[in-house]
Amino acid sequence: MANSPRPLAPPDLAPELKPILEAPFPRFSAAEMTRRRNAIAAAMAAADVDHLVIYGANRTGNIIQWMTQWPVLTEAAGVHTPGQRDVLHIQHYNHIAQARRLAEAQVEWGGASAIQGAIAELERRGAARDRVGIIGPLGFRGHAALVQSFGAVKDLNPAYTRARMVKSDEEISWFRLGAYLSDLGIAALEREARPGLTERELGAIIEAAWLPYGAVNVIHFLGVTPMETPDLCVPAQYPSSRRVAQGDVITTEISGQFWDHSGQVLRSFAVGREPTPLYRDLHAAADAAFDAMFAAVRPGAKPADLIAAARVIEEAGFTTNDDIVHGYGGGYFPPVLGSASRPAAGPVPDFPLAPGMMMVIQPNVITRDNKAGVQTGELVLVTDKGAMRMHNFPRGFRRIG
Repeated sequence: MANSPRPLAPPDLAPELKPILEAPFPRFSAAEMTRRRNAIAAAMAAADVDHLVIYGANRTGNIIQWMTQWPVLTEAAGVHTPGQRDVLHIQHYNHIAQARRLAEAQVEWGGASAIQGAIAELERRGAARDRVGIIGPLGFRGHAALVQSFGAVKDLNPAYTRARMVKSDEEISWFRLGAYLSDLGIAALEREARPGLTERELGAIIEAAWLPYGAVNVIHFLGVTPMETPDLCVPAQYPSSRRVAQGDVITTEISGQFWDHSGQVLRSFAVGREPTPLYRDLHAAADAAFDAMFAAVRPGAKPADLIAAARVIEEAGFTTNDDIVHGYGGGYFPPVLGSASRPAAGPVPDFPLAPGMMMVIQPNVITRDNKAGVQTGELVLVTDKGAMRMHNFPRGFRRIG
């Protein structure tokens, strides 16, 4: 008897999230898209511009997807004018067919230059000098071409960041789905990791858990080192050919995304043995720091309150390597916070937390000689009542193999 086909959605996925996962191509509602365009129109009015260039390249620059529902691939340069249909000039030619199915925009081939296509569209729309804005990672050649044609071009990227920091209810549902799929990856790691596998094979286990459901990899950072003689305090960004051994610790930072909406879950695993006393102490400090920061998250709280809550790390005799908190959800957003003993770059931001913001609390507690460390944490949502977990994977120092 033939095997039954895999369901489009896992059976334990929340019922309200299944329609997103099961759609041939998932879509945000008309009301959500109107909310976004209204937010951009307000930012344009505040900056005193009439037209906006939206730009992305090499899967970077999610303003294109946020405004049109087309996930940018090689390059896309669009023109947005309130009250008019957006126009996208994209590369490559063979991407046009699907872009025209998905994008809420007029899609054209970028030809020799996508940004020159956008400039031609701005000219057709009668754009005046010093009245054009830009959102996206446009390079210096593209910027120079815009300036030559339209004078001073105003940077609306900060306004876009502010608009993305507070999520709508509809967006939060999509990030819940991303968190669920990220949990599948770390659960597969816990279930299937064992001595003898390489770090590369661990990555394959993680990604295989979410690929059947349409998710793709954002990161699966892994740190593997012996607990008795450690030489790595933070997950590595690139896997090696090293094989996992009894007595190792595996630290992780994992994000799988569904159409640009991901979770982020961080855990540590002892392989085949109980954690050593040092690693027990490191993780106890990390758990205490997570609990204290989680309790400090509430509307009106300031980023400095989270740094103060994390001082239990220094009180335990340890420090940190990674940021202990960063905003998340459509980008790496403020606040990006280091600990008291390893501050982040720049001044601590002073804005109040607000419902709808999302952040990753991730105390990477390490020894002061930078040889041993643990990782724990996850994506949380700021609500009227405080922080809410977006993940369901159990917390704690896990044991595998």
